Amino acid sequence: MEIPDALYRQVKAAAARRGVSFREFLTEALRERLRPMRAFGGLRDLHRETKRVERSIEEAFERVDEEDWR
Repeated sequence: MEIPDALYRQVKAAAARRGVSFREFLTEALRERLRPMRAFGGLRDLHRETKRVERSIEEAFERVDEEDWR
């Protein structure tokens, strides 16, 4: 399978941010894409993703850049 270099870099970076391998990330993404939407609860998996994004935002705001404070 071949994918464009730019997409490969994006997937590789996203996998690193999640702390999983490229293969694990791609496998999860493919499973998610192939999963049929359920009428009720079809967005349930977004809860986990929302929590991950919220943690990332909190971590980013906990860091203080000393240059900004001068």
